[in-house]
Amino acid sequence: MNKSAYACLSLLCLPLLSFAHGPTPQKAKESITINAPVAKVWDTVKQFSDIAHWHPDVKQSTGDGKHESGGTRTLTLQNDGQLVEELDFYSDKDHEYSYRLKTENAQAFPVSSYSITVQVLAGDTANNSTVLMKSRFYRGDTSNTPPANLTDEAAVNAMVSFFKNGLTGLKGTVEK
Repeated sequence: MNKSAYACLSLLCLPLLSFAHGPTPQKAKESITINAPVAKVWDTVKQFSDIAHWHPDVKQSTGDGKHESGGTRTLTLQNDGQLVEELDFYSDKDHEYSYRLKTENAQAFPVSSYSITVQVLAGDTANNSTVLMKSRFYRGDTSNTPPANLTDEAAVNAMVSFFKNGLTGLKGTVEK
């Protein structure tokens, strides 16, 4: 085959390659300073099953009470959709835990999977703390042509909003 035949074949295959690309992981990271010591903030955050106590987007949360890898909780969001999450890592010493989506429900929350880390860090003084939430996730529809409500943009917007609302709710709860 000559050079021009290879060039033509390459041009014909190029559009096919662009359709082969799947979704890329998205990321979100938010933090807030809370006017309370780490121990007080952690006492509220560490109750994995009790997120509804401080997160305004969560109508109800129930769980098995385990604070270790494999512990689970079920969230009922304000839209009445449910998500099931499972702990992957939990450390009282480091004031940190990580969890992931166990049961997908893209109609309730426009992602197909996620892992989230929550960490309470010492602030500038003994009387304040920084809470960090970060996530890696995929959009709700992982096909090449997702509907508008399940795109990367919809997933990022939902996760950032969930983090900001939760952190603001936590701050208000702890600082009361």
